Amino acid sequence: MQGRYDILNRVLQLDPRTQNQEIVQLVGFYEYPWMLQKSLEFALFRTYAVPSISGLLAKTRQFHAGGQKRYDDTSLIIAEITENGYDSERGRAAIRRMNQLHRRWSIPNEDFLYVLSTFIFVPIYFHQRFGWRTPTHHENLANYYFWVEVGRLMGIKEMPETYESFEVYHKAYEDTHFHYTDSNREIAELTIQTFLAWYPASLRPILREGLYTMMDEPLLRAFGYPRPHPLLTAFVHGSLKAMSTFIRLFMPPRRTPFHLTHQPNRTYPTGYELEALGPKDAPPYDPNMPLE
Repeated sequence: MQGRYDILNRVLQLDPRTQNQEIVQLVGFYEYPWMLQKSLEFALFRTYAVPSISGLLAKTRQFHAGGQKRYDDTSLIIAEITENGYDSERGRAAIRRMNQLHRRWSIPNEDFLYVLSTFIFVPIYFHQRFGWRTPTHHENLANYYFWVEVGRLMGIKEMPETYESFEVYHKAYEDTHFHYTDSNREIAELTIQTFLAWYPASLRPILREGLYTMMDEPLLRAFGYPRPHPLLTAFVHGSLKAMSTFIRLFMPPRRTPFHLTHQPNRTYPTGYELEALGPKDAPPYDPNMPLE
């Protein structure tokens, strides 16, 4: 494919319900690879504003024992699902491993539903604000159907039956559940410290302020973070839009897919075994564990 909109034209010929995996992969790996990765990371970060979720994460101490490993394990499991598809052998192995790790804890179905909703809507909102083109409803529907099928394989119940009703659930859940607790702040801080550790100490204060500009008012309140200066917010958001405009006008279309699982990894510099992802005290992978 040579033209800037060839991927989009191909996507619009596919059925978002039955061919959602191909649409998600075409868009994610050719059109928005960097932004998709960052928006999924931010989707997970957003869930830490829910006290029941952050409280459980604080209890497990996984972020305290090794935030980078927890970050890498989660990113790789999600990438295995998206890159291979939920009906592939490797994609289903990733879902099975995720289910094993979750089932050690008593997690309410509504929390599972909310986390799943962030994977659908947070990337869409990111692309609407900062992408080099606006995602179509066709693509958004495909993202919905993709993650709903993943949710089914995770055994999540009572999933909203339409894109619109799931978005209503997503927003209503945040309105009801976002409020400050110490565990919210604790997990958010550990996550931010993991991110800041990738950069020289001299840059970390301004990078921290830059992260605040990506958080809306409810998220800032739930973490107890200060409101960033409006000029800094305008600069960060403007820079992201400018980068997207530069890509659209001057960069050639990507001709090979970007796969996160093929990139260098801080925790696993020599490679990893999918079945071994997770904390050190996690149970061994069980290939016979049923899905759904």
